[in-house]
Amino acid sequence: MATAAHSHRVFIDGIGLLGPGLPTWAEGREIMAGSRPYLPQATSLMAPAGLPAAERRRVGTLVKLALQVGIEAVANAHADAEALATVFASSSGDGDNCHALCEALADDRLISPTRFTNSVHNAPSGYWGIVSRAVAPSTTLCGYDASFGAGLLEAVTQVKVERQGVLLVSYDAPYPSPLLEARPVTHTVGIALVLSPQASAHSLASIDVALCDEAAHTLPWPELEALRQAIPAGRGLPLLQALAGTPSRSRVVLDYLNQRQLAVELSPCA
Repeated sequence: MATAAHSHRVFIDGIGLLGPGLPTWAEGREIMAGSRPYLPQATSLMAPAGLPAAERRRVGTLVKLALQVGIEAVANAHADAEALATVFASSSGDGDNCHALCEALADDRLISPTRFTNSVHNAPSGYWGIVSRAVAPSTTLCGYDASFGAGLLEAVTQVKVERQGVLLVSYDAPYPSPLLEARPVTHTVGIALVLSPQASAHSLASIDVALCDEAAHTLPWPELEALRQAIPAGRGLPLLQALAGTPSRSRVVLDYLNQRQLAVELSPCA
């Protein structure tokens, strides 16, 4: 017999998306629904106006990426950012700062305090708190190539247990060379989801997740499938494809850990 916790539904209320040729969820949704072609283009990043001027100058690619998709998801959900708990998931952290710190250590130079502050894995969470003024709990995790699935599992669990809204932000950006050769993340990709314990006028579907042994779903477009395979945050693209069409009951299998996959069951909100 299922417990009450297992019967709780989790609703996707808003999505944020950014990547090459995927500048917003609105445009990405049309591409994944098959109504417009996918045309790869450079990813355009912006530091949010909500950051103080000094912080806007200091933040790097990874923080800009995480905040940009998080802000878009919250806006699409018409949610109160201050009230949302957050889960931030990145496979590799800030490669630019890691590279700069390695150069400083190799040259026996002093390390910039700003570089060090921005190099820690939960830096995007801290900047999110500045932008959103959120004081709800925040979790930052890393699951290597399974980081999107690990973040989704954590966020869904929090919604079910705590019965409060959660913003999931999954994001990855390339390392500079020579670290790029060791960790070939070649593009900047971010996905954000606002998850809620109650349906709203903006809810897209309800979801549940469970471990499974099935093969992960792929994408029918070769260039987007290459993104899915190469970028850990891109492992969430098949879920967005399922959400891009007419809401219906469906099942999406995402890459996870240790030869296990993550099955996501989607149901219409009604």
